[in-house]
Amino acid sequence: MYPTLVVITGPTAVGKTKLCVEVAQHFSCDIISADSRQFFKELSIGTAKPTSDEMQNVIHHFVNSHSIISAYNVNDFEQDVLKLLPQLFKQNPLVILTGGSGLYIDSICDGFDDDLPQGDEKIRKQLEDLYNKYGIEILQEKLKQLDPSFYKEIDLSNLKRLYRAIEVCLLSGKTYSELRLGVKQKRQFNIIKIALKRDKEDLFNRINLRVDIMMQQGLLDEVKQVEKYRDTNALKTVGYRELFDFLDKKISLEEATEKIKVNTRRYAKKQIAWFNRNNDYKWFHPNDKELIISYIESHLNS
Repeated sequence: MYPTLVVITGPTAVGKTKLCVEVAQHFSCDIISADSRQFFKELSIGTAKPTSDEMQNVIHHFVNSHSIISAYNVNDFEQDVLKLLPQLFKQNPLVILTGGSGLYIDSICDGFDDDLPQGDEKIRKQLEDLYNKYGIEILQEKLKQLDPSFYKEIDLSNLKRLYRAIEVCLLSGKTYSELRLGVKQKRQFNIIKIALKRDKEDLFNRINLRVDIMMQQGLLDEVKQVEKYRDTNALKTVGYRELFDFLDKKISLEEATEKIKVNTRRYAKKQIAWFNRNNDYKWFHPNDKELIISYIESHLNS
C-alpha cells in the first residue's frame, strides 16, 4: 500500500474522536491530532481531549505534547508532522490526521505559501495596543474590512490568528485569503479527506450538552488553575475566555456558561464553512463507520 494520510475532520462535538479511534483500531494505525488546543498538556476538560482509555487503545500524537507557555504555531506543527510521518509510514502505510483546526490540517495537506510576509514588530505592537485599549472587537472589525472572506472562516476569538491575518494584509496590500491559497505543495503520500456532519439541531444540542458536562467535570477549576497564564494565545479561546470574565466579576457563571455555548456554536459554523470550501472532502455522518471504512479501503492506492 502506498503511504496514505486519512484526514477525518468536522465541527466541534460532531463525534470525531470516537469514530477515529474505531477506524484506527480497524486499520491498526496511529492518530495525529490537528487540534490546536489539544497540544497543550495544561488544558484537558475545555479541549475535549481523547479519554485515557481511547489513548491507551490507539497511539495519539500531538496530544499533551506542549505547554501553554511554549511558542508553538501552525508552521512548527507542519514541520514536526512532516518529520514524523515517514517514521509512522514505516510501521503502517496508513495514518489518521484528525481535528477541527482547518488551518492546521491544510498545512499538512497543502503547505503554506512561502511568499507570506514575515512579521513586523511595529505593526504587531500597534495591533496589540489597539487590543489592550479597545478589546478584541476592534481587531475583528479591522479584519472584516481588510479581508471579509477570511473573516467568515476564522475563529474570531483566536487573537493570534487575528493579529497574523491583519498583519499580512497590511504588509502585502493583498488579502490573507489570496496569499494563503498559493501553489499547493506536493506531498510524498496519498491523502484521503473525510468530513463529518450532523443536522444543525443535533449538532447544536450536542454542543450545549458537552458544555454542561464540561462544567460538571470541573472546567471552572481548570480555568482557575491556568489563570496565571491567561495572556498566552492558547487561552484566548472559547471556553476559557468566558470563564475569565466570570472570575473578573464581569458576568455571572450562568452567563459565562451560556456564552460558551453560543460562541462554540458560532465556531462550529465557521468550521463547517471552512471545510465546505474544499471539494476534496467526502461527507459522512459519524455513525456511518462501516461506510467510512469501505470508502477508505476503496481509495487506497488510487
